[in-house]
Amino acid sequence: MGRISTFRSYQFVLLLAATLAVVAFYYFGSERHNFSSTTKRIKQTQASSNRNDADLTVDTRIQLAESGDRDLGAGSEGFGLRVGDMTTVDQRYHALMMFTKVDRSRSLQDKFRVAMLSMVKHGRFLEGEVLVLHFVSDQASQELGQRMLQEFLQDASFEYEIFFHDVVELTHELFPIVEAMQKHFSAGSGAYYSDSIFFLSVAMHHIMPESLTRIVQLDLDLKYRTNIRDLFQEFDRFPPGAVMGIAREMQPVYRHTFWQYRKENPNTRVGEPPPDGLPGFNSGVMLLDLSSMRASALYNQLLKPDNVAKLADQYRFRGHLGDQDFFTMIGMEHPELFHSLACGWNRQLCTWWRDHGYGDVFQLYYRCDGPVYIYHGNCNSPIPDD
Repeated sequence: MGRISTFRSYQFVLLLAATLAVVAFYYFGSERHNFSSTTKRIKQTQASSNRNDADLTVDTRIQLAESGDRDLGAGSEGFGLRVGDMTTVDQRYHALMMFTKVDRSRSLQDKFRVAMLSMVKHGRFLEGEVLVLHFVSDQASQELGQRMLQEFLQDASFEYEIFFHDVVELTHELFPIVEAMQKHFSAGSGAYYSDSIFFLSVAMHHIMPESLTRIVQLDLDLKYRTNIRDLFQEFDRFPPGAVMGIAREMQPVYRHTFWQYRKENPNTRVGEPPPDGLPGFNSGVMLLDLSSMRASALYNQLLKPDNVAKLADQYRFRGHLGDQDFFTMIGMEHPELFHSLACGWNRQLCTWWRDHGYGDVFQLYYRCDGPVYIYHGNCNSPIPDD
C-alpha cells in the first residue's frame, strides 16, 4: 500500500507540473503574440509560396517588433511578418490607414478586402525593404483586422510589419492641437468628421516619434493598380518647402463650399477647375513628409488657432471634411506647401455633385488624363474590375 501511495503522489506531482507548464505557456505566450494561434498556418503558407527567392529557412512568425526605430509611443502595438534575412533590413516604407468601427460595417470590411488584396497583388519591394502598415483602430476592429490580415497578407511577396494604434489614446493627444480647427471643418457635434482623429494627418508630425520621417496616409476605399512602392518615390519630387503630396479634388465640392468668397471675388481662381483653377484637395491619398512638417515654421504657424480662424474668416469658409478642408484652405493661400500628385494616384470615382446642381461643369473637375495607379471609390462608388 505504501508503494501505491508513493506512486500516486508521484503521478500527482507530475500532473500538477504539467498543468502549471500549460498555464505558463498560454499566459506568457499571450503577452508576446496576438497572432500566435495562426503561426503554424502562416509558416505552412510561406513554405509553399513563391517569395521572390527570399530565404524561407528563417522562422517566419508574426511577432512583436523589437527595433528601436519602431518605438511608436503609447497606444501602439506592433507585429511583423519576417521573410528573409532580418539583418538586411535597412529601409521601411510606412503607410497608415484609419480602421475604426470596421467591426460594425460589412461595407468597410469589403473595401478593406479590395484594398489589401490589390496592394498585395501588385506590391514589390527590394531585398532589405519592409512595408510597415499602421492601423488606427478601436479594440473590436483591431481584433477583426488581425484576423483579416492573416488571410490578405498570406500571399505577400514582400516583408511587412503591422502596428495597431489605439484610437482613444491618439485622440487624446490630438485634441489640444486640433480643437480650434474642428469647429471650422467638421459637420457638427457627434458627426463622423467632428472627431479629432480625423485631423490626424494635420498634426501627425507631433504625434509620431521623430525617428519616423515619412508616412503615406491612405483611405480604406482604394484599389491599387500598381506597386505601392512607386507611390513613395513621389517624395523625391517634392519642391523645396513642400510638406505634403496630395491630389486635387475631382468634384466641384469647393466651388460650392467657397461660394460666398467666390461671390465677393468674381475673378478668383478659388474653386475653379484645373488646369488654371484651384479646385482644392482630396485626402484619400496623402504623402506626409514629417521631417519637413516639423521643420516648417510656416506650416506650424498655420496650425495656431488664431491663424486658422483668420483664414477661415478671410475665405468665408465652413467645411465638413476634416483634414481635407484644412489642407484645401491653406493651399489656397500657400500652394508652395504642397506637391501636387497626378490625378491617377487618387482617381476619385464619386459623381455626387454631377447630380446636385453642377452637371454643366462637372466634367471639368472629374476628368483625369493619363494612367490610373489607384482607384478611390469615395462616396461608396463602385470600383472597376481589373
